[in-house]
Amino acid sequence: MNTVVITGASSGMGLSATELFLKKGWNVMMADLDDKSGQKILKRLQEDYPNQVAFQQTNVAETDSVKSLKKTTAETFGKVISVINNAGIFAKGALHEVDEKSWDRIMNVDVKSIYLMTKAFIPDMIEQKKGTIVNTASISGLTGDYNMAAYNAAKGAVVNLVRSMALDYGKYNIRVNNVNPGPTNTPMFQTNPQAVIDKFKKASPLKRLAEPEQIAKVMYFLASDDSNPITGENIPVSAGFEIYSGQPVQN
Repeated sequence: MNTVVITGASSGMGLSATELFLKKGWNVMMADLDDKSGQKILKRLQEDYPNQVAFQQTNVAETDSVKSLKKTTAETFGKVISVINNAGIFAKGALHEVDEKSWDRIMNVDVKSIYLMTKAFIPDMIEQKKGTIVNTASISGLTGDYNMAAYNAAKGAVVNLVRSMALDYGKYNIRVNNVNPGPTNTPMFQTNPQAVIDKFKKASPLKRLAEPEQIAKVMYFLASDDSNPITGENIPVSAGFEIYSGQPVQN
């Protein structure tokens, strides 16, 4: 049975991915900083998947925490075939408005975590000459946004990092890809006022947001053999948010 490690697994897109991989018959090691939520969700999932799912509280920006996750995963399920680097945080502000602590935190959680998770799990993939890594990037790494300097910088790093990783690990039959969501109808996004949600929907050419379950399907596709010829790519799943050039309508 294949095993996947999913970070940021206890809510939103990470939880949707966890549920989908379980339905597809995979073992899932859930990792999340929120221990209370993670344990609650684990208890619920184990009712249907008693031997397929485990959880460990993990700070993906800390070396020792990631090493502990690797050790627990090996003891519970053995070697992994896929890692979904989904954990991430967001910060607002123009560059001069972002304090140094916030800048460092977003770089650590959104970028350094991919370095630490890959460093921990890639040796087994190299040894077995097979594996996939899927990172949650963003359309904000492909385009610029007002008042999102730190987030644009972090996700822009992930957008190009995937190409380097794909080049370095392809010879080991390891594929690395990004899923690039736009505004997504997660519980966190739903905390916005309805007027803000409606404004985002109106900005999409489809007049709607992507759903977490739809992002999860792309994660699964990129992790599975169904995407065998695909590596080093950024796959937008955004309801078309990133396709507009910004030019005015011309009659």
